[in-house]
Amino acid sequence: MAEIEALLADLDAESADADRLVADLATDRWATPTPAAGWTVAHQIAHLLWTDERSLLAATDPAGFADALQEIADSPDPLRFVDAGAERLAVLPPDELLGRWRETRGKLRAALAAVPPGTRLPWYGPPMSAASMATARIMETWAHGQDLADTFGVTRTPTGRLRHVAHIGVRARDFAYAAHGLDAPIAPFHVRLTGPDGDDWTWGPEEAAQRVTGPALDFCLLVTQRRHRADLAVRADGPDADRWLDIAQAFAGPPGTGRAPGQFAPEGRA
Repeated sequence: MAEIEALLADLDAESADADRLVADLATDRWATPTPAAGWTVAHQIAHLLWTDERSLLAATDPAGFADALQEIADSPDPLRFVDAGAERLAVLPPDELLGRWRETRGKLRAALAAVPPGTRLPWYGPPMSAASMATARIMETWAHGQDLADTFGVTRTPTGRLRHVAHIGVRARDFAYAAHGLDAPIAPFHVRLTGPDGDDWTWGPEEAAQRVTGPALDFCLLVTQRRHRADLAVRADGPDADRWLDIAQAFAGPPGTGRAPGQFAPEGRA
């Protein structure tokens, strides 16, 4: 139980960081465009609300989640279901939208804390544990919080919570290849990142020929596609690792369009 409580505390903190960026926002500014094409500030919070609601459904009503999956499968454009969810909720009055997100994330926290150990929760990909779902929520909340920060010109202080984002990015290596119709390399990679406090975070065997190194923040911005690779200090050693950095994604679904080179100054070096 200690692991899930620590993860939920990090999710609380990440959600609070994103919340602070919009808590006192004037109503008319919720229509401000963000770096995500076609998405306003309202769309960003609506998306976090929608995914938290889906996560809550998966944690409390697996049969209901299965019905929701079938509705998506039966829809004429299944790939648009995530955007459609954000679009439906983004029209809510800002105070209602923000209040509903706050209420939902509180319910989700309680639901994930109550999931019995060993239980696998349904999702749009493979079923996952409560800990994995909490980690995924941290990643997505951080990524969309970055969109909000970029919209308002805010530079956020990186924290140790980036380890969760980086972990998903590393674990999603093979998925990124599959999303591009490519076969993933058989050999493991070694990933060594420098955390915000100067400590090393590593994945994969030290002796691996294919290697990725750099600041943890830059790697997280890369795998969430919030910065273009050319603007980041993430380095690859080996052709397979180099190819991965071109297609890496920590999120489920089809590849995103990402950000253009030079769209933002390198983080912390503006």
